[in-house]
Amino acid sequence: MTIIISFTSAVLTSLVLAFHPIHVSVTEIEFDEKDRRLEIMMRIFIDDLNDAIKNSKKIESLDILEPGTGLTTDQLVGEYVLKHFAIKVDNKLQKTSYLGSEKEDNALICYIEVSNIKKMKTIEVTNDIITELYDDQSNLVHVTVRGKVKSLRLMKSTPSDKLTFEAK
Repeated sequence: MTIIISFTSAVLTSLVLAFHPIHVSVTEIEFDEKDRRLEIMMRIFIDDLNDAIKNSKKIESLDILEPGTGLTTDQLVGEYVLKHFAIKVDNKLQKTSYLGSEKEDNALICYIEVSNIKKMKTIEVTNDIITELYDDQSNLVHVTVRGKVKSLRLMKSTPSDKLTFEAK
C-alpha cells in the first residue's frame, strides 16, 4: 500500500512541476451612465507584473510592493498599466486615469477611470499587459453596459478588439 501511495504521490508531484503556470489578467469595465464614466478594475498577478516592470525599467532587483528609492507602487504600476492599456469609445481614444491599487492575495487590483462618457455604442479595448514577457498571456476583459456583459480575450497576437452595444 505504501508503494502505491508513494508512486501516486510522485506522479502527481511530477505533473504539478511539469505544468506551466497560467498567465492571465482580468479586467472588468462598467459603464456608469449616471456619473458618465467607465469604472475599471484590473487584476494582475503580482509576480508577473513585477517582472514586466523590472524588465521595462531595466532594474534587476525590484519589488513593486516595496520599491524604495523615492518610488511608489502606484507610480510604477500606474505608468506601466497606462502604457499598455487604452480605450476607444465610439472610435474616439479616451483619456484613462489611474486611481490606485490594492493587494489581494497574489494579485494587484488596479483601479482606472475614464470620465465624460455621455453615451457608448462601441468600445475598443487595447490591453497588451505582460505580453512582452509571455507569449501565452491572456488578458480577459468583461464590459458591462446597462446590465449586459460582453467579454474579450486579448493576447499578444490580438491585443485589441471591439464590442458593440445597442443604443439606449
